[in-house]
Amino acid sequence: MKFYKYHALGNDYLVINPQDLPFALTPEKIKAICDRHFGIGSDGILFGPLPSEIAEFALRIFNPDGSEAEKSGNGLRIFSRYLWDLGLVSEKSFTIQTVGGIVRSLVKDAEKSIQVEMGKVSFWSDEIPVVGDRREVIRESICVDDQTFSFCAATIGNPHCVIPLPEVTPILAKQYGPKLEIHPLFPKRINVQFMKVLNRNQIQIEIWERGAGYTLASGSSSSAAAAVAHKLGLCDADITVQMPGGLIDIQIKNDFTVIMTGSVTKISEGNLSEELFTYYNNPR
Repeated sequence: MKFYKYHALGNDYLVINPQDLPFALTPEKIKAICDRHFGIGSDGILFGPLPSEIAEFALRIFNPDGSEAEKSGNGLRIFSRYLWDLGLVSEKSFTIQTVGGIVRSLVKDAEKSIQVEMGKVSFWSDEIPVVGDRREVIRESICVDDQTFSFCAATIGNPHCVIPLPEVTPILAKQYGPKLEIHPLFPKRINVQFMKVLNRNQIQIEIWERGAGYTLASGSSSSAAAAVAHKLGLCDADITVQMPGGLIDIQIKNDFTVIMTGSVTKISEGNLSEELFTYYNNPR
C-alpha cells in the first residue's frame, strides 16, 4: 500500500493512488492513517489521480477526521508536484477536478513555485453557505463565548470565515477557531482565518481548518483571506500571505478569480502496513 508524503509550508499531506489501495478508504481508515501517534501522521489524504470526463485528472481530498474537503490549495500544489515527480505532467499547465470545482495548475519549479488558478471567490451567503437571507457576507457580527467578532465569509469552492483584527496569534486561533468552525451560522462548518493587514500588499493569518484543526499554512485560506482584504479595500490585488509555515503569493483578478503560487517539499515515500488498522481499531 504505497504512499507519498509532502508538505506545503508545514501543511502535510499523504498522496495515495487508488490503484495502490486494496481496500475502501473509509473514514475510520483515514483517521488511522492520519493519526500522528498510531499512523503515518498528516493533515489529510490526497486520493488520486482519479478518472475525469471534464479535466485531465480528478482528486478527492480527505481531512484527518475522515470528512471530505471540497478543495485545498496546498493539497492541489502537493498533488501537482506528485504528478510531476511521477512524470505524469510536464512544463505545460493541466487541469484537476475537485469536489469544489476545476482548477488549472502549472509546475514552474517543482520545489519552489507551483501555481494554481484556484477559481473565483464568492461572498454570497447561499453559495458559502451562511444562514439567512441571500446577501454578500461582509462585516457582520458573530458571537463566541465572551467575544464578538466582525467577520466576512467567502467561498472558493470551500467555505471560509475571515476575521480582521489588529493582532493575531496561534492562541487566538486555537481558542476560538473550534467554536467558530461549528457555529450555527455555518451549516456545513467552516474554515476560519484570523487576519492582520500588514500593508497594501501583505497580510498575516492564523488558521483553524475545518476537519483538521490548527494549521501552519493553507492555500485556500490564503486565497479567501486575501480576497477579503482586497474586497474591503485594505489591500491591492497582489498580496503576499504570511503564515507560521511560510509565504504564499496571491493575485486577484477584477472578477475575484484567484491565482495562488507557493512551494512544495517532498518528505518521503513508503508502504502502509495493515497492522496499522488492526492496532488502531483494537488497542491493547
